[in-house]
Amino acid sequence: MGLECLILTADPALLGDMRTTLGARGLSLQFRQDAESAVELASRRHLDGLVVDCDVSGGAQVLDLLRNSPANKQTLILAVVNGSVGERDAIELGADFALGKPLQQNRLHNILELAIPKMEREHRRYFRYQVDLPVRFRDMAGQSFVAGSIQNISEGGLAIRLAAPLKMKGVVIVEFDLPSVEPQLFHGKAEIVWSDSFVMGLRFLYIEKDAATCFHSWLSSLEARMRFHESGQKTP
Repeated sequence: MGLECLILTADPALLGDMRTTLGARGLSLQFRQDAESAVELASRRHLDGLVVDCDVSGGAQVLDLLRNSPANKQTLILAVVNGSVGERDAIELGADFALGKPLQQNRLHNILELAIPKMEREHRRYFRYQVDLPVRFRDMAGQSFVAGSIQNISEGGLAIRLAAPLKMKGVVIVEFDLPSVEPQLFHGKAEIVWSDSFVMGLRFLYIEKDAATCFHSWLSSLEARMRFHESGQKTP
């Protein structure tokens, strides 16, 4: 369940510093050199943290785009500024923290002490458990679709493996049976965040109250099972 960050920079020194500092804390790093590819990646998957070098062409505008991307609205953003974009500007554009170049290691470490616990909370909310359950959904007009099965699921959303090619947008009603001695129907609304011909990624907007407690208990059981499996693997 390691944390994963995206860094947007064309600065080798900044990239090296971040790889060393974040790697020492067990975080893995995705790397992009241009604003377009960084926004494209963040538009289709959730990340635990985003580091944006505002020296990159379009870097300041990326802050606003990332903050408003459906998959990363709550993701922690650290802006690195130098020159035309100041720390205050970066915060107003959507960054949670801002640092100037050259990096001051003491200040970076202080920021990470605050940032990492928040990233861990978001990671637990978005961590996707691999499951295989039949799922049904319908659009807001009431038209039902043969969906297929859930590919993975988290507190914040799910990915659906489609039985047949289907392109959809907007909000849908999602239903599936939660595994239990006495199966409970999950019923909620979700927004389609991304899709291709055979897989859709959805973000939950609302979960029916009666199903929410059972849903979170089920996720807790999946986490406990995963941690038990991991502890067994680490045992000499």
